[in-house]
Amino acid sequence: MRRDPKKESQRWLIQAEQELKDAISIIELGSYYLTLFLCQQSAEKALKAFVYLHEEEPIMTHSVSSLLKIAESIDSEFANVKESKRLDDYYIPTRYPNGVPDEAPAEYYDDVEEAKQAIQMAEGVVKLVRQKIQA
Repeated sequence: MRRDPKKESQRWLIQAEQELKDAISIIELGSYYLTLFLCQQSAEKALKAFVYLHEEEPIMTHSVSSLLKIAESIDSEFANVKESKRLDDYYIPTRYPNGVPDEAPAEYYDDVEEAKQAIQMAEGVVKLVRQKIQA
């Protein structure tokens, strides 16, 4: 039996918004690798929130890029946040020492500007999804 689409969508959006808040908080600690990962997670879950509002099938991907394509097929405004597909770059390498060359992710990801850009991309996705769900 299918869950109520609005409630399911809200569940995913709540988690996406919390992970975005956590990413913003963590950047202050200098844990950029974790900020980057949480931004990817936030965008992924926000996009799933939007798609679950419109699609019945469970979504079996973690790819922001793939989810953006699905969302854009439902609503063309998602083309406006297409650059957030770059967040996929942070899904695995930010978590595993063998995901980056010769360093741990905590050492490798040392650029605050990169982390700030990821936050901006995730914020754009979350904001658009929130608007679409509330409409």
